[in-house]
Amino acid sequence: MPILSSERLLLREFILEDAPFVLELLNEPAFHQYIGDKGVRDVAGAENYLRQGPLTMYAQHGFGLWLVALKDGDTPIGSCGLLQRDYLAHPDIGYAYLTRFTGQGYAHEAALAVLRHAREHLKIPTLHALTAQENTASMKLLGKIGFSFTRLFDQPGYAEPSRLFTSGS
Repeated sequence: MPILSSERLLLREFILEDAPFVLELLNEPAFHQYIGDKGVRDVAGAENYLRQGPLTMYAQHGFGLWLVALKDGDTPIGSCGLLQRDYLAHPDIGYAYLTRFTGQGYAHEAALAVLRHAREHLKIPTLHALTAQENTASMKLLGKIGFSFTRLFDQPGYAEPSRLFTSGS
């Protein structure tokens, strides 16, 4: 059942049956470069990632990363949603897409839907976003949806500082 929809996309909670898609997504070269290698190498690892990540986040916070699918054909193309990290005061928006679906406006469309949902339904006034310093596409997207660069941020588990962005009050 969709959590959100936009003109071309549906966003819904991940389920364990999405593990083959998650395996592919987490092993995209851009995912490794800009987000990191999660060490997921098989479907069982992807199921474990889902249990420890999105499924736990839904239970604890009522939100998390959601699967993004095309309305036409229900084809999974990526993930977009909100994360509550222990080391950030506010939830942050996160997203990742299969390379073959980038450059078509899907990330922008899904991020706007998530931002609207966060403000209108979840009543979250302030959101963060984190990017690798060299991820210019992500920084451009964040600027388009109203985020401003705040500062460099030492994110646990990363050797290099990340760029921290903020939107809202």
